[in-house]
Amino acid sequence: MSNFKGAIEQIHELKSGKTSAAQTTGEVLDCIASIDSAGYELRSVLALSQHSQSYSAQDLLSTPLAGLPILIKDNVEAIGLPASAGSEFLIDFPVTQDSPLTARLRKAGAQIIGATNLSEWANIRSTQSTSGWSALGGLTANPWQHGRSAGGSSSGSGAAIAAGIVSMAVGSETDGSIICPASLNGCVGIKPTVGSIPRDQMVPISASQDSPGPMTRTVADAALMLEIMMDSTGLVKASQSPAPLRIGVISTWITPNDATNSLFLDSVSKLSRAGIEIIEIAIEEPSDSVGEDEYNVLLHELFDDLGAYFQIRTRGKYSSLAELVDFNHSHQGTEMKYFNQDLFDQALALGGRGEAYQIRRNRNLAWANEVLAKALNGVDVAIGTSYSPAWLSTLGKGDDHSGASWITMAPSIAGTPIGALPMGLVDGLPVGLGVIAGRNEEAQLVRAMSAIERALGIGILEPTFIK
Repeated sequence: MSNFKGAIEQIHELKSGKTSAAQTTGEVLDCIASIDSAGYELRSVLALSQHSQSYSAQDLLSTPLAGLPILIKDNVEAIGLPASAGSEFLIDFPVTQDSPLTARLRKAGAQIIGATNLSEWANIRSTQSTSGWSALGGLTANPWQHGRSAGGSSSGSGAAIAAGIVSMAVGSETDGSIICPASLNGCVGIKPTVGSIPRDQMVPISASQDSPGPMTRTVADAALMLEIMMDSTGLVKASQSPAPLRIGVISTWITPNDATNSLFLDSVSKLSRAGIEIIEIAIEEPSDSVGEDEYNVLLHELFDDLGAYFQIRTRGKYSSLAELVDFNHSHQGTEMKYFNQDLFDQALALGGRGEAYQIRRNRNLAWANEVLAKALNGVDVAIGTSYSPAWLSTLGKGDDHSGASWITMAPSIAGTPIGALPMGLVDGLPVGLGVIAGRNEEAQLVRAMSAIERALGIGILEPTFIK
């Protein structure tokens, strides 16, 4: 049975003896099985852990998470899980050591019970890729309506939280890969400042933009998980702060969906009535060239960073993106069943970091820093809509990106923090409210997100599982 309690409530039950880590983990495994046996084919979990974590019950109770079962995106290395990025390419190279992030979670008492499905190679393989699909995991469904997208690339993490499987999951984001599935599934997600969480032994796209982050049911849960992931303190306390708040509302961070935009305006009115000061800010939308520069920068970095990762992970058997491209050609029946690898081909043509890369990166950064300076001038955080309701999944025909606002672009390029939390339902599907803060201002971010959560008063959303 699904469980829609928040993580902090579950941890309290573990520490009070109301339940045990073994019992809670068993319930999670039963939940995964029950959703599958009901025929919903959620496919949020790519693999269950083959690693037995040896903690005494007393040791677990002294940790922050007290044995809480969590899921981790399958691009982060953890002993007993494939860390495959959803591809067959890495399955013959088992993980031999926990990543630093995994080690932090285990030390905090997390029971890492499985890996979540993701958009293969974190959605950087093809312009026609379908969010939530990987060769190893199949297509993750949205727990609200089966035919709708779960977003990407942290599709399985978002769907597992929303479906009531676990209350904490690790996602990762380059541009939108936490914010999108959080918004489309109706949960909380945070991408912190790039570099604030170690990315060693995480399948890379971009050193300048990649970061893991928490996906949870409440902002307080996300603050707790983020403290552990960042090895920091003060975020939970910040989420409880009653200090006055000034929020900038960016008029151009809207979607093409009128109902979503209307709900956002209603939400802003609720924030104002709750005593939050609202400042309206107008910023010009980016030109197409900004997005083109960002894509090219990511492909330049992918060329270098993925090859370097392969060299270590495969112990020298592979060391280049070109070898992955060849592998996919030789496994077309599974790897390229629905779409090709045109973005990989573009990355090969562009090559790694050089003069062209640096020009694009500098141009991108100048634009992003200017936007963020305007958005955060005189306010604590800035907000906008994130995505329209989940689109229909169409395998092999790409995603409908027309429903996205551009709220994730500047923070992604600059590597600054961004979060999303549920704003309500539109046509029976969740939509999210996006929040940005300044570099290393995670405490400010969770303080604002928590205040917004209280003002909206939505609580934890429970999906409909419509098929």
